[in-house]
Amino acid sequence: MTSPDLRPPTSDLSPAEFVIIGGGAVGCGMAYALAKAGHTDVLVIEKEPSLCNVTSSQGAGLCGQIRSSAERTRLAMFSARTFKELEAAGGPARPNWHAVGSLRLAHSDARVAEFARLKQVSDEVGLEVELIDIGRAKKLWPNMTFAGIQAVLWCPTDGYMDPRSVVRTYEHHSRQLGVRFATDTALAGIELREGRVAAVRTSRGTIDCRFAINAAGAHAYHVAKLVGLELPIVPVRHEYFVSVPLPGMHPGLPVLRIPDIGLYLRADGEGLLVGGWEETAVSTNPTGFGLTDEPPLNADQEVLAGFAERMEPLFPGVRDAASARVAKGWPTFTPDGRFIVGESRRVPGFVMAGGCNAHGISGSPGLGQHLVEALFSPQPSPYIKSLSPDRFDGQTWDWETVRSQAEKIYREYYGIGC
Repeated sequence: MTSPDLRPPTSDLSPAEFVIIGGGAVGCGMAYALAKAGHTDVLVIEKEPSLCNVTSSQGAGLCGQIRSSAERTRLAMFSARTFKELEAAGGPARPNWHAVGSLRLAHSDARVAEFARLKQVSDEVGLEVELIDIGRAKKLWPNMTFAGIQAVLWCPTDGYMDPRSVVRTYEHHSRQLGVRFATDTALAGIELREGRVAAVRTSRGTIDCRFAINAAGAHAYHVAKLVGLELPIVPVRHEYFVSVPLPGMHPGLPVLRIPDIGLYLRADGEGLLVGGWEETAVSTNPTGFGLTDEPPLNADQEVLAGFAERMEPLFPGVRDAASARVAKGWPTFTPDGRFIVGESRRVPGFVMAGGCNAHGISGSPGLGQHLVEALFSPQPSPYIKSLSPDRFDGQTWDWETVRSQAEKIYREYYGIGC
């Protein structure tokens, strides 16, 4: 049997009700959600030779459910349940879901107070969360010193997955439901008839469709511009490193988040994966490159060394550990920190699934549900309505201000109340 990620490009570019532009975790997650909801006439197009070949492939794969709002917590809970169910389903494609739980560490009184608020939100929506003592945390992470830690918040149902495996799993199950995938198929344009989406033009031909779903990641801005929409979607650099094998490391260790120093970490085999939210965020202006260009991206070794320096008091030796690999990507951020999901009122048939604010992989199951509700519910919830691309209609902005706001959302990813 051919492995899902080695399938050749489909030659079938016949009309589809939905054409999804982008074959990363978000695009494939949208396809899976639509198909599960009974909307199986879906074609996913991807310009790269394989799916999950750009930003999604660089993700750390964390899925944390503790959030500051009930809506965001429910989304994350749905995602974690989906990954668990897909792993349990077995078969030739699984997300490689590790249900190891997570520890969130507080260094300050303000963070301790925030943990109490986060637990209250979790309790309200039925997420199992517990404040535990340092002794118990030490048993869960024996190699960690927990120096200076004042409180630990434990969520036993959190975990992590492999991004490429997630996409392969979406593809496998979507294909079984009738979804088609076309790789090596670059977007060339979107045709409108009487003001609504009628077709998608590609490097391999034109596809008549009723809906075009923009899941193009760092190129989501450019895809929206094709239909005359100006949306403030800003790619912001994110990166992490994975150490060589270290003593005591194994895949069953919980994920750690240390918000007061802006870091997260998890096991990567026998190595340690360390990533963080850069104090000086680096974004790129999407007006400065085109649909067929790739924004330049280089790993910043000084920033990565700073991550290791910050971790050293808690994990002695990490500062001197060699890196086995470095990952880097351009996740997209919005100036208000909310997703952009739903159909445009100005261009019927044009649907957004972008601006994921670094939740693209972990949030993809929940975002798929959001999309289904936005498109097909007669009464979408106020929260779903708040994600619409229409919220930017009539707004004017300059890109430097938008970039500054998006970078602030990035820097304050672990901010109190965020």
